[in-house]
Amino acid sequence: MHSTLIRALATAGLTLLSLGGHAAEPVKFGLCYDISKIYVAAVPQVAQAVKDYADLLNTRGGLEGHPIEVTVQDHGNEPQRGIDCYERLKREGTMIFDTFSSPVSRAVLPRIMQDGNILVQPLVGRGDAIDGDVFKNVFVMAPTYWGQAANIVSYFKKQAAGNLQGKKVAFLYLDTPFGREPIPVFEALKRIERFDFQTFPIPVPGNDQSGAFAQIRRFQPDWVVLWSFSPLNPISFREMQRNGIPIEKMVTGNWINEVDINNFGAAAAKGLKRSAVVSGGAEHPLVKDILRELYDKGKGNGDRKLVADTYYNTGLAVYSSVFEGVRIAIKTQGWPLTPEKIRQGMYGIKNFDAKGFMAPITVTPKDHGGGGKTRIDMWDGSKWVAQTDWFADYTGLVNTLVKANSADYAKAAK
Repeated sequence: MHSTLIRALATAGLTLLSLGGHAAEPVKFGLCYDISKIYVAAVPQVAQAVKDYADLLNTRGGLEGHPIEVTVQDHGNEPQRGIDCYERLKREGTMIFDTFSSPVSRAVLPRIMQDGNILVQPLVGRGDAIDGDVFKNVFVMAPTYWGQAANIVSYFKKQAAGNLQGKKVAFLYLDTPFGREPIPVFEALKRIERFDFQTFPIPVPGNDQSGAFAQIRRFQPDWVVLWSFSPLNPISFREMQRNGIPIEKMVTGNWINEVDINNFGAAAAKGLKRSAVVSGGAEHPLVKDILRELYDKGKGNGDRKLVADTYYNTGLAVYSSVFEGVRIAIKTQGWPLTPEKIRQGMYGIKNFDAKGFMAPITVTPKDHGGGGKTRIDMWDGSKWVAQTDWFADYTGLVNTLVKANSADYAKAAK
C-alpha cells in the first residue's frame, strides 16, 4: 500500500474513530454492477476486491477517520436497473458511483452530470470521458481502449526495429461496441506507420470463431490483436493452435486472466502477451496484507482463490487510487464531503502507483484518465512477466480522438 496512505490511516486498530463521542460518518460508495449476467466472469472479483480493500482500510481507521461503506447492487447490465440503483443510492446519501458496464454508464451519465455527483468509470463507458474539460464529474482512472490500442502498436513498432511498413496486423474482435472501439486508432496508425491492417469480427455470442480464423490464416499476419472477453478467450487460443498460428503472435486487451489461461492450458499459453493495466499475482504487499489480515481470519468478501486473479487486482488497483483521492479530499477540503470536494481531492493524485501495483497515475482537471500508461506482459508458462515498462505512446493522436468525441457530446448536450 502507498506509504502516505498507510501513515494517514494508521490508528489504534479501530474500524471507526470516535468524534466527540459519536461514530464518524461513513464515506459511501455505490457499486451498481453486473454480477449476474454478461460480465459475471470478471465483475464479481472486482467487487470482492473493492470490499476487501475497504475492510482493510477500515481496520486502520478508514479515510481520515471516516469508515468506508461500499454497497454493491446487481443491475444485470440493464440500463434501467442501473438508473434505479443510482437513484436509490443517491437518496441514501451516496455521491460516488461506479457501474462497470458501458451501457449502464452511458445511461447514468446524464444524471451524474445534472446532479453533480461523481462517476468512477474504469475500462468501460465513454473513452472520451477522460476529458475533464467536458466530463467534470467523471473519473476514468485507467487507460482507455484507444490508449491501449495505440500502446500495442507502439510495442509492435519497437519489435520491428522502428519500422512497421509492410507488416501485417490482424484485429480479432467480438462484434459489439466494446470490440469495435479500438478500430479508429488502428486505422489511423495504419496510415501513419504504413502497416497492413485487417479486421476479423467474431459474431455474437462468440463461441464460433472458426470462420474468422480461417480468414486470419490466409492473411498470414505478423501479429494478432484479440479484443474479446474472458469466457471467449480460450476459444481464440484453441483456434490459434488449430490453425497453426503461433500463440507468441497474439496480444490481447486487458480482459484476460489466469482462469482463461488455465482453461486453455498454462504450458500451451507460454508466449501469449497482453496489454496490462495492473500487476498480476499475489506477491504485492497490498495483496499479502489482505490475505493475512482478512482471509486468514475468515473475514474476506469472497472466495480466497480469486484473490490476486487479474480481475481482482484490477479492482484493487483502481480503488487504491479512488480511495486515495477521497482521502486527500477529506484531508485538504474538510468534512462534510461534497462532490466538488471529492473532485478537487482527485486532482491531488500525483504519480500514484500503490508501490508498483499499477502504472503511476496523475489526475488533472484536463486528464481524468491518469495518463493512459500500460505495459506488455507475457505469460511464461506459470505467471505474467513484464516485457516493457509502463508507457503511453501516440498520445497526441489519442487526445485528438478524445477531443473530437467529447466536443460532439458537449454540442449535443447543450
